[in-house]
Amino acid sequence: MDLAFDKRWRDLVGSLSKRFDAPLDLNGVLFLIGVQELGQHARDFKKDEKLNLMHIAICVVLGPYGYYKELGRDADGWPHFERIKELPPLVSEEQERLMKEAILAYFEES
Repeated sequence: MDLAFDKRWRDLVGSLSKRFDAPLDLNGVLFLIGVQELGQHARDFKKDEKLNLMHIAICVVLGPYGYYKELGRDADGWPHFERIKELPPLVSEEQERLMKEAILAYFEES
């Protein structure tokens, strides 16, 4: 168990939860990243748009790891990505760790 990593993650989630006055988890943080990366005004999103926002976030945070690159934006301003390489086969705990590491790196660079 990596206590320093766990603390960094808890601190980030706690800070974001406080800022948005809502308890957040990994999916909530991904949603927020997707909204930020979309760059449009805050609004209510449809269910399929919420899934697309999470996809945007995943592509953005995994981009620096060489998994995705942005191709550009469509007429509505939504970014589109190309997968550059396959993600390695990971068990769920490893997938979660990778996403958390990528999210922490995203916020540390922002």
